[in-house]
Amino acid sequence: MTKRNKAFKFRLLPNKKQEVLLAKTFGCVRFVYNKMLAERKETYEKFKNDKDLLKKQKFPTPAKYKGEFPFLKEVDSLALANAQINLQTAYKNFFEGNAEFPKFKNRKGKQTYTTNLVNENIELKDAHIKLPKLKLVRIKQHREIPADYKLKSCTISRTKSGKYYVSVLTEYEKDIQPKKIENVVGLDFAMAELYVSSENEKANYPRYYRVMSEKLAKAQRILSKRKKGSARWNKQRLVVAKLHEKVANQRMNFLHHKSKELASNFDAVAIEDLNMKGMSQVLHFGKSVHDNGWGMFTTFLAYKLKEQGKQLVKINKWFPSTKKCSCCDAEKPMKLSERTYRCSGGFVVDRDYNSAINIKNEGLRLLALS
Repeated sequence: MTKRNKAFKFRLLPNKKQEVLLAKTFGCVRFVYNKMLAERKETYEKFKNDKDLLKKQKFPTPAKYKGEFPFLKEVDSLALANAQINLQTAYKNFFEGNAEFPKFKNRKGKQTYTTNLVNENIELKDAHIKLPKLKLVRIKQHREIPADYKLKSCTISRTKSGKYYVSVLTEYEKDIQPKKIENVVGLDFAMAELYVSSENEKANYPRYYRVMSEKLAKAQRILSKRKKGSARWNKQRLVVAKLHEKVANQRMNFLHHKSKELASNFDAVAIEDLNMKGMSQVLHFGKSVHDNGWGMFTTFLAYKLKEQGKQLVKINKWFPSTKKCSCCDAEKPMKLSERTYRCSGGFVVDRDYNSAINIKNEGLRLLALS
């Protein structure tokens, strides 16, 4: 039996008093993070040529600041402790060359904090969740957490439109047996449809951002004409934030459904390991690439397949899936504008469908080797 983690996200509905305490907690977590980072940055500037010494330097703890700043005692101490852990992780990633030097947080960024389960301080009951300092907060619990799942921690967040969410991290034990590979599908990334499969099926992504772009542009024009910080500006800011949120929620819902459909119907899914950021910059397809959420889709697909003992096979991005004929393996150069693959042997097929078949065949080859 293997221990696994799974998170459940619910809408949080705090009352006015709880909203004030949440705002204080977000602010205190940000304050402590920035205080610790400022000290760390000062030490780094002083000893940056001696990395071994820097690694040995101990991080200040949130308790250090509570005497000088008594307001820190009003909020959840575990939230402050997690701010320290997050900074330590960011600093470690910087030293290992996996990230840039940590940056200061500001109130315009994401408002979030994490608290841990200690002595039953977190509990779900009767459409409410018990949280440290906040006590019982009402939630929209649209799904049940299985009884054998153990609560580990909660991450509370606030969106720009003023909505609150709680992500409940749980731990469970499950014996996942590898599935026998029988049904395999290849997916070729398509800018408009999201993907075309080796079964010649298109995802038909509705392009939510493109659909909403006119309404968004109008709302943003109105916002730009309002006096920043005024009541009317703030009201219009919420209109823009809600439109962006709606697009994000629609996209996420679509991607969840599509990935679940594929994970249910196939034992293995083969895709190309694409650099989406590079593609959007080089090919100037920024909006289209970011609109369809291919990266998010592959993440969803990976964990949904893994939960069932199935596999996501990633093909090397340099594999010539577009240039290769899926019928005879001959290769020919292809321009981006060419939407039909015409082989010298007489085989004619849709470009994306041809690529998807090649990706599937390469996926089958890699599976046979493993």
